[in-house]
Amino acid sequence: MAKLKLTYFDFHGGRGEPARLALAIGGIEFADERIPLTDWPRRKADTPFGALPVLEVDGRIVTQSNGINRYLGKLTDLYPTDAWHAALCDEAMDAVEDITLKVVATFDLPEAQKKAARQALVEGPLRLYLTRLQERLEAQGSLYFAGNRLSVADLKVFVWIGHLKSGKLDHIPTDLPDRIAPKLVEHYERVKAIPQIRAYYAKHGISG
Repeated sequence: MAKLKLTYFDFHGGRGEPARLALAIGGIEFADERIPLTDWPRRKADTPFGALPVLEVDGRIVTQSNGINRYLGKLTDLYPTDAWHAALCDEAMDAVEDITLKVVATFDLPEAQKKAARQALVEGPLRLYLTRLQERLEAQGSLYFAGNRLSVADLKVFVWIGHLKSGKLDHIPTDLPDRIAPKLVEHYERVKAIPQIRAYYAKHGISG
């Protein structure tokens, strides 16, 4: 087995979390480097594209969260071998990435502008992506996004829904997913109940 090191910020959630979860589910040991946000300005120039996560595989570096997810998904049997199911998996991950970028663009806005921008997201893009991802899930039987089995797409959506419900995003109601996409919330609870995920969060002192 290759020697793996995953570098991401020192918090749970975000773009690096699905990779951590995939490795936990697969039972694969890895070096889990967590960079404090205060250290990021100093470390940023050392990354290939000035962004995290970064995965090191036997000393070789690869970036881009969904590419990392696909690679680790293949190592952990969490990425479809069927070409069509792989496309569905990629679609869900890329959709979450698209809407995440829209939310991230509001992080550094002045408070009044942030409130207006996030209220617009709630009424427009967030509602759209929640609705359409729910439709894609339902089209596959409502359990998982690809091939009727767990994949890295499910982990990516799980982390996103958890963020929306966390209360960490000012001006975005925590019950938005429940109101707009209850099947995604059921999916979130289904993934959260996976024994390896429960064990992972228990190990890090996170309940729920």
